[in-house]
Amino acid sequence: MTVDEFLQMLELPDATRVQQRVPKKLLVEHGAATPHDKRLIQDGIDEITWLASLKPHLTGVPAYEDEHRHYREVAVLSLTLRAGTRPARLVELLHRAVPHPVLLATMVDQTLSLSVAHLRKSQTEGHQTVLDGPLLSVVMPADGGEPAFRAALSLAVLPRSDLYALVQGWMDTLAALDVAQETGSFRPSASREQAAARHAALQQLRHLSVQAAELRARAAKERQIARQVALNDELRELQDQLQHLRRRLDQGVA
Repeated sequence: MTVDEFLQMLELPDATRVQQRVPKKLLVEHGAATPHDKRLIQDGIDEITWLASLKPHLTGVPAYEDEHRHYREVAVLSLTLRAGTRPARLVELLHRAVPHPVLLATMVDQTLSLSVAHLRKSQTEGHQTVLDGPLLSVVMPADGGEPAFRAALSLAVLPRSDLYALVQGWMDTLAALDVAQETGSFRPSASREQAAARHAALQQLRHLSVQAAELRARAAKERQIARQVALNDELRELQDQLQHLRRRLDQGVA
């Protein structure tokens, strides 16, 4: 899966295309909070490209404003990292540095991931923006995913009431892709409420999966029979909960 293939999936109007390289020094100046961040930017990033700019007059999607945020534009960027670089911190820095919501395609070691987050005005410095809620990042399937997922990324089918709804539409689509990586099948959420419930259930499933793995390891090392039985009983309870969550995710509900 390449950045160009991802960009084609979005089906953006030609007028929105930018295709402009962004100097790393801008991210150093506006996004690096520490010397470590500066080194990470210099050593880890190969290229940043501003792929497209989604503005109301180019897309027909109105701007959005409330007391916490003003979305005049949504940016689509790509971030290419050098081999072996861990992307998490650099992805976060880029989302924090750009004053508009960003749909970011990050390529490292031949793997493409997509990330998106909402922004809000800083409570301490009103002219600056901060992440509003968690940053959602999902690895793209190597083949681009199921047709239903590829279609769901298209601008033509996203919510178009305003730019906030558009960003939320991408976020819900990526959240559904995240669920599909557990269930094996992509199902778009029918509503904002369902998307939130499915995302919460997925996080719970992954948390319980970690707990189950830890219990399994402890039970394998335990030499006292009574304690081993107790650990296996706990493990069975967790596995029942995991099966219940997976069934609900498979059904598209949570």
